[in-house]
Amino acid sequence: MTQQRPSEWRRGPMRLRRDQVPDSTTDQRLLDHRGPHDWVHTDPWRVLRIQAEFVEGFGGLAELGKSVAIFGSARTPPENPMYEAARQVARRLCQAGYGVITGGGPGIMEAANRGASECGGVSVGLGIELPHEQSLNDWVDIGINFRYFFVRKTMFVKYSQGYIVMPGGFGTMDELFEALTLSQTGKITTFPIVLFGSEYWGGLMDWLRTTMLPAGMMVQEDLDRIHVTDDVEDAVRWFVEKD
Repeated sequence: MTQQRPSEWRRGPMRLRRDQVPDSTTDQRLLDHRGPHDWVHTDPWRVLRIQAEFVEGFGGLAELGKSVAIFGSARTPPENPMYEAARQVARRLCQAGYGVITGGGPGIMEAANRGASECGGVSVGLGIELPHEQSLNDWVDIGINFRYFFVRKTMFVKYSQGYIVMPGGFGTMDELFEALTLSQTGKITTFPIVLFGSEYWGGLMDWLRTTMLPAGMMVQEDLDRIHVTDDVEDAVRWFVEKD
């Protein structure tokens, strides 16, 4: 006997009507071995995987202590002066009692993890699953790999007392402007943001001052959130003084 489809269906907080009403129940689809098996690939199932990543991140970093995130290009070779600068910045942060968090990859990230590890401090790498299978560098002492960028970015913001941003590309810019947006909107407070390398960041800062600010797309207070320096001690002091 064919059952008549109801005119309205409630699924948790959702209310479905007309053609959106399903022709079978969740239990039916679960218990019928002849039913489709693609449910493991659907968005509701992914929620559990996302939840698991948050739980793993929160659990792994809960006792981290005060830390600073250092960002920069994965393409920076060891002979580049910025590699050594990142290493020294991390070393000085370690000596000042801070842990260091990076994306866990090569280049600037490796340099920062190396500086913290060599100092005997806490060296954290938050990796991300990428098509080219980038692995955590050898200087990471606490490493977590994530599938989802937004989960990983939450961990950076939650467990860092601020960012030091070395020269980098799209990923570095993404982290920088997300932090600026969260700071501007009051989602995070007392969050120092340091750009290391005045020559590299000078063009961006000039554009913010001469284009975005006069156009009324930001205010001077927004610009003042950013501190630019070429000095290791100055970069570290920016955090110690605000601690």
